[in-house]
Amino acid sequence: MNAKQTADLIPRRVLFDPLERRLVRISPNGKWIAFQAPIDGIFNLWIASIDDPDTAHPITTYKDRSIGPFVAWAFDNHHVLTLRDEYGDENFCILSIDAQTSEARSLTPTSGVKAYVQRLSRKFPNEVLIAHNGRSKQHFDLYRMSIDTGVSVLAEQNDEFQGYITDNNFEVRLARRFTEQGEKEYLYRDETRTWRRYALIPFEDSLTTWPVDYSDDGKELLWIDSRGRDKAAAVAENLETKTIRVLAENPKADIDSLLLDAGTSRPIAATSAHCRSAWGVIDPRFASFFAGLEAQLPGDIIFSSMSDDAERLVFAHVQDRHPLEFYAFDRKAGTGKRLFSAQPKLENAPLANMAPVVVKARDGLELVCYLSQPVTASGPMPMVLVVHGGPWMRDSWGLNPMHQWLANRGYAVLSVNFRGSAGFGKAFINAANKEWGGKMQTDLIDAVDWAVSAGFADPDRIAIMGGSYGGYAALTGLTATPDRFACAVDLVGISNLLTFLDTIPEYWKTWKSVYKARLGDFTTEEGRRFLKERSPLTYVDRIRKPLLIVQGGNDVRVKPSESEQLVAAMQKCGIPVTYLLYPDEGHGVQRMENRRSYSAVVEAFLAQHLHGLCEPAGDDFKGSSIQFLAGRELIPGL
Repeated sequence: MNAKQTADLIPRRVLFDPLERRLVRISPNGKWIAFQAPIDGIFNLWIASIDDPDTAHPITTYKDRSIGPFVAWAFDNHHVLTLRDEYGDENFCILSIDAQTSEARSLTPTSGVKAYVQRLSRKFPNEVLIAHNGRSKQHFDLYRMSIDTGVSVLAEQNDEFQGYITDNNFEVRLARRFTEQGEKEYLYRDETRTWRRYALIPFEDSLTTWPVDYSDDGKELLWIDSRGRDKAAAVAENLETKTIRVLAENPKADIDSLLLDAGTSRPIAATSAHCRSAWGVIDPRFASFFAGLEAQLPGDIIFSSMSDDAERLVFAHVQDRHPLEFYAFDRKAGTGKRLFSAQPKLENAPLANMAPVVVKARDGLELVCYLSQPVTASGPMPMVLVVHGGPWMRDSWGLNPMHQWLANRGYAVLSVNFRGSAGFGKAFINAANKEWGGKMQTDLIDAVDWAVSAGFADPDRIAIMGGSYGGYAALTGLTATPDRFACAVDLVGISNLLTFLDTIPEYWKTWKSVYKARLGDFTTEEGRRFLKERSPLTYVDRIRKPLLIVQGGNDVRVKPSESEQLVAAMQKCGIPVTYLLYPDEGHGVQRMENRRSYSAVVEAFLAQHLHGLCEPAGDDFKGSSIQFLAGRELIPGL
């Protein structure tokens, strides 16, 4: 590298070390904020006065592993709930932290049990409704728990349902489960306490229709609903008359979330995202507030939380060339202020823009993509295709560390919302049924072809990389189109759809009919042949380009065997492969020291095969659990 290139290189640690602030939540009384911030790279829980963020101080001091990505205030204004797991096993324990004394209490078993917060309610400020699978690994019972004492009472034993819909009275109003055909069924209890069908959501609507909440008076049920339409709308169902009124809709994208009044569950606004996120106002009291945000802030808005009286709100401002910023707004005073940045070290960095682009697939389907280029881009560049996981998720506009990192190293970066990605209507999401390795993959190829034909990408220097489903897509890229990509990076990807389905967690088995309908029927010989045909492992002998495989040893979703069997097959065929294992990680790489070593290896791997810039590894392996189980010698300089 020359001196100018070295000077413009953004250090990996600036991009990938833990955010300085995340998950900012306001207390119900509007006086305090709780958030997560790192101590020596480990996320802990912090608290501060909303009027003076400089008063921030930690109320946990964990040193071994970060708390999980969840923060919620109890309505008593004294306790904050968060969660922890053990080395990525996703068996989350719910913790209650006293904001004044820092006393921590485990509300659920600390190991071997997965738990989540079902409901908090202002009607029961000292209680929380929690679900966990301590009794049955497959089903989650509901427990009503005292936040002060940790004493719990079984509220609902669950022997057959995927979960429940509850209201502000902590009452179970609906149960949900999937039918054998992949439909979603909601049931209610009649006067004899017998479960009766309330609604059957057709399979084609099952990923785009769900109940959001009950109104505080219990008279309405709010839905995100695609029944009778393609793009999901926000609707309110009158429980007495069964009439439906539309609250918000967008002809180009699904309504994906509702902003509700924290005290009354009254809908305030709805959000949707085609290329960019947009808010539609439902409650006229908030019209001027949203108009003011749109006029003053150029980016997208994500609401974080609000006070019980809905007068004080905390939100995040999203931009593509500026780090995430958190703001607080006082509606009564009509004033807002910036609280802090999530990544202040990036504020003056040479960041690349992220351009939304709509690309047509070969069958005419429109794919919303995002392209980032090096700041000094000129002519066709080496390119990295980054494939999102899920797959029923989506890529969005904003500051994306992966895009910024790769663009800064001299690559064009392309993310594609291939068919099956969420937010673009039910026809788009259902177009992916039984298309893993099929049209979902050709969508990626079509987007790459567009980037080449438009002059953004050098066709001989294109990499494909991703995690989970994105890892599967990377493996499929090397096996189904062996000459299309120069190299691939697979993070916790699926190599064999049959073994993946055979080893899913117990609590995912309530969804098996969904997998059968969307991936392939694993219960029949014909279906299993089809799944084998769509599995990269079947075509391992076709791999001709360099491959980096990365796996978490505690991954409960995509077991280490998915990577191990592929590595063994490649070695049997005499095909070189580099295989990294992180024994203390789960579905991804989270611990700071591990992220440093992972990004150092990936950067060196891409530089070797795409000839981009590379920051030396330095001491980025210090403290990491990284194990090279194969092919370390294939990446020079490590």
